[in-house]
Amino acid sequence: MTVHQISIFLENKCGKMPQILNLLSASNIRIIAATVADTSEYGILRIIVNDPLLAYQILKENNVSANLTDVLAIVTDSDASGFSRTLQAFTEAGLNIEYMYCFSIRDKSILILRTNNRETALQVIRSHQMHYVSESDLKRIDE
Repeated sequence: MTVHQISIFLENKCGKMPQILNLLSASNIRIIAATVADTSEYGILRIIVNDPLLAYQILKENNVSANLTDVLAIVTDSDASGFSRTLQAFTEAGLNIEYMYCFSIRDKSILILRTNNRETALQVIRSHQMHYVSESDLKRIDE
């Protein structure tokens, strides 16, 4: 139900993101999903990749400030009603969505999200029989 996400803390300067991505590129890391949140001084690049442990190791070896966290990866229809139904289940359970981003494959979307209570979120996924993506599913996308 969860996948590894890498959060990379970047100084908000021209050229910093390509510098980090070049480190990953050298090891054939494939980015599956990405989002950036920024302020005037720094940014957070959140990525889902085909080999998160290797990517994290590469970043750490190059003194890049990064964290490895588990996030939920839920399959839903790619139309607005699919997103709405999925998110409504979390709302009804009293959960807040801290952040969310997605990627789509044909008529399905994979919602990557983090809630304020992971255990309750996992219960919601089970009780609503939501489909989800595992780490091994992400590796198969690459094949």
